[in-house]
Amino acid sequence: MAKKLATMLTSVGRDQKFTHGAVNTVIQRASSIVFDSVQKQKQAAAGRSSGELFYGRRGTLTHFALQQAMVELESGAGCALYPCGAAAVTHAILSFVSAGGHILVTSSAYEPTQNFCKHILGKMNITTTWFDPLIGAGISDLIRHNTQIIMLESPGSITMEVQDIPAIVQAVRVKKPTIVIMLDNTWSAGVLLKALDLGVDISIQAGTKYIIGHSDGMIGTAVANARCWDQLREQSYLMGQMVDADTAYMASRGLRTLGIRLQQHEENGLCIAHWLTQRSEVAMVNHPALPGCKGHEVFIRDFSGASGLFSFVLKQRLSDTQLANYLNNFKYFSIAYSWGGFESLILAHQPEELSAIRPAGGIDFTGTLVRLHIGLENSDDLIKDLSEGFTRIA
Repeated sequence: MAKKLATMLTSVGRDQKFTHGAVNTVIQRASSIVFDSVQKQKQAAAGRSSGELFYGRRGTLTHFALQQAMVELESGAGCALYPCGAAAVTHAILSFVSAGGHILVTSSAYEPTQNFCKHILGKMNITTTWFDPLIGAGISDLIRHNTQIIMLESPGSITMEVQDIPAIVQAVRVKKPTIVIMLDNTWSAGVLLKALDLGVDISIQAGTKYIIGHSDGMIGTAVANARCWDQLREQSYLMGQMVDADTAYMASRGLRTLGIRLQQHEENGLCIAHWLTQRSEVAMVNHPALPGCKGHEVFIRDFSGASGLFSFVLKQRLSDTQLANYLNNFKYFSIAYSWGGFESLILAHQPEELSAIRPAGGIDFTGTLVRLHIGLENSDDLIKDLSEGFTRIA
């Protein structure tokens, strides 16, 4: 009988070989692994790609437990760990590109992903073509003879467009099956969208966000299918990618409460998103679960739920003074980058700022955009806080 998500989250990665009789996995800190004999050393070397203790950079029991958990949760063949989400994105890409190659990247991608393509891949004679996140099967027209990777992110960073992943996958497999399709799957925490089940090759997360869940650690994960796992594992290892055992432990611990936290993020987020749609100051609410969001129909079809990150656009463009007065005086919303922790956060972007990071085209609004991460506070308190913010800019 298939386990439900809540049950999986409490049990994955907790084999006795990882817990040694305790409830939680052991924290095994190690650089050198000691072998009892030459034979044991040779056995470890031969099995170093399949979870044998070999060398600290390959991982310890703490890392193996988290990797096993992520593989089961995301239906993959293997999971590589990185020191942050940006490292997971960049090193997954580096694992499958070569000089003279070409990649396709959604223009709604996380800004550091865009900057990596422009400033690092560009120096390696690897070209990037940006595409409209709503392109769907039309992506076939952009594929070249040297296209090696397609990088997706759904929902899109800041503006929250939901991509039609099955349509993109089908078009790519018909045109050039060898292309590696990657997805930044952080918004869904890897569990609200089963990317590999939809045909994606590698599902990438900033586990810094929902997996860690408390804004006190940084980690990246990349779960690959059988076709791509061996190459992702070995290339990432050669580039020195790893994470410390304590952070891997924190990520494993975060998984245990991930399901119930996501439920509360979703409930609070939807409550506030619906409230914002009734506000006269708001032009649009970019929440994938609401009909006004681009790709909403795809979201309903492919996602099993929502997390707490979304944005809304004001009817007016706030002046610098108005914006500072608005942002500086919230009681429960803190100004901060990142998201996914227990706390509510807020950031604002002017339309010209967003236009500059949409390389495939401009934006279709003129007001100030506000990005919210809705935390675990009482939603009535958060609504009161936001209402007072509107009063400040009236």
